Amino acid sequence: MTTAVAPSTAALSAADRCDRCGAQAYLRVELQSGGELLFCAHHAREHGDKLKEIAVNVVDETHKLSGTPANAPEGER
Repeated sequence: MTTAVAPSTAALSAADRCDRCGAQAYLRVELQSGGELLFCAHHAREHGDKLKEIAVNVVDETHKLSGTPANAPEGER
C-alpha cells in the first residue's frame, strides 16, 4: 500500500499546530536533516535567527494575521 504525502510547501491550515505551544501554526520550516517544524507567529519571531541557520525551506504565512477578515461587517473593514 502506498500513502501519498502532501508536499511541505502546501498551505498551512488551522489543523497545523505550533510545535512549541500548540497554537495555530503560521510558519513551516523544513530542516536540513529532513524533518520539519511548525511555529505560531510568536515563536517564529522568537526563534527566527536560529531557524534561518538550519532551514532549507520556509513557508511563512504570518501575513494572514494582519488585516480584517473579508467576512467582517461593512463598518469593521
